[in-house]
Amino acid sequence: MRRIIRILGALAVAVGLSGCGYNQIQSLDEAMKSSWSEVINQYQRRADLIPNLVNTVKGFADQEREVLIAVTEARSRVGQIKVDPTNPESLKQFEQAQASMGSALARLLVVAENYPQLKSDANFRVLQAQLEGTENRIAVARKRYIESVQQYNVLVRQFPVNL
Repeated sequence: MRRIIRILGALAVAVGLSGCGYNQIQSLDEAMKSSWSEVINQYQRRADLIPNLVNTVKGFADQEREVLIAVTEARSRVGQIKVDPTNPESLKQFEQAQASMGSALARLLVVAENYPQLKSDANFRVLQAQLEGTENRIAVARKRYIESVQQYNVLVRQFPVNL
């Protein structure tokens, strides 16, 4: 009889421990999803700035059509990708498209250096400042996402949560 009670007691403890951390797992999972949404939001903000930037540059440097087309095409490619952070291939495609757009934007800003009138244009300066701010926001959002994923991964590997 005592043996059965011990077995039932051990079983009750195991069941109790397996429930420990469930709410914390759910909380960290939601935090991870929220931080990923912030990353996507900041990338979208950058993409939304591009048409205004391209139009401003086009007014001053229409002969730089190749660079303007590259930026527009890179933005289009980014908009076509549906990213799933749980799918490594989808995430890789998304990161490649974002890198391509970042590279095209960098070329556009280098071209702008060759046009003093453009650099002195108030609209261009505002757009350039917004773009720089958005790049910083992207970096912060990505850092927060990585931290939330790390917290989640640490939790699900800890005892007794991993039971």
